[in-house]
Amino acid sequence: MGELLITLRETVDEFLRVRWSDLHFAELRTALLVAIVLLAIAVLGLVAQLARSRRPGRAHIVMPALVSAMRRSPWSGFSQEDVSYPGRRIALLVDASTSMIMEFQSAKLNKQGTSTFFTAVAGAEAFMRRRMNGPYHDLISLIQFGNEAYVVTPFTNDYENVLLSIRLVSDPKEWGRFSDWGTTIIEGIDQALNLFKAFEFTNASGNLMIVFTDGRDSELNRQGRPLDALVAEARRYRIPVYMIRTAYKQTFGKVQQDKIWKDVVERTGGRFYPANDEQAIYDAIREIDRLSPGKIEVRQYSVQRPRYAGFALAAVACWLLAALMKLGLRSFSTFP
Repeated sequence: MGELLITLRETVDEFLRVRWSDLHFAELRTALLVAIVLLAIAVLGLVAQLARSRRPGRAHIVMPALVSAMRRSPWSGFSQEDVSYPGRRIALLVDASTSMIMEFQSAKLNKQGTSTFFTAVAGAEAFMRRRMNGPYHDLISLIQFGNEAYVVTPFTNDYENVLLSIRLVSDPKEWGRFSDWGTTIIEGIDQALNLFKAFEFTNASGNLMIVFTDGRDSELNRQGRPLDALVAEARRYRIPVYMIRTAYKQTFGKVQQDKIWKDVVERTGGRFYPANDEQAIYDAIREIDRLSPGKIEVRQYSVQRPRYAGFALAAVACWLLAALMKLGLRSFSTFP
């Protein structure tokens, strides 16, 4: 039911943006021919009704008015419009530091091995696939961090490209070549903030970060810049941080830095998830997905995109209204 409401909202939004001058009728001649045939049938029906000399007012035929403003546009082909979709701008951050080599037993999320790193990367992929299977049009980026942070894939709606990047960074040989073995979570968060700035998303709503890490990091300064300043910046730009702390069989507080990072992410408006097993990761993914419907606005370029959905929805609404009036009101019982 929720997906149906989202689809209806998308259709109505698209229909309201349509301008008659932007429409190009690829089958105009066919449409005119069908309209002429239907008009002829209506006229013949009216003549037949009059010939039968029935009581006046019992056989009137209602015809829709033609829209006088509808005309063929002299322009064709390329068009530009600003559209909105349900979705978010999501930065996925994955910890690739040495501590992520620790074991994390998982039946589904560690196909590459039993290290926490493979489970974390698989968790990021699971979240992304969940969003892909929903009604969302997210813009997703992938960032890998250790002592330093690296943008693997900038913001894009090319999900196959992001999935390919996830598979590449999760390859054991590629992870073995990753040289920044320390853990500096603040580096990853700062890199993500800079990426939002680079794409000029900081003044828009619908932004968030998801950090997959074991949370074993006490570094609260970055090149002399305190963590509090970074948190304040995330709050100012309305970019909440959701952290899925992946440490096998380690409940909240068992990892020394849990309280530090819980306080940090909650101050940004996000949430902290101490995931100590596979089910906890899936639970965190489902909750973040539920909390992240959002809406994003993008500039879209297209060539002769079909615009049938809005008109079809209007037609269905009219026929449903006609049926309701015919069945519910006696005065409309002769409605054709």
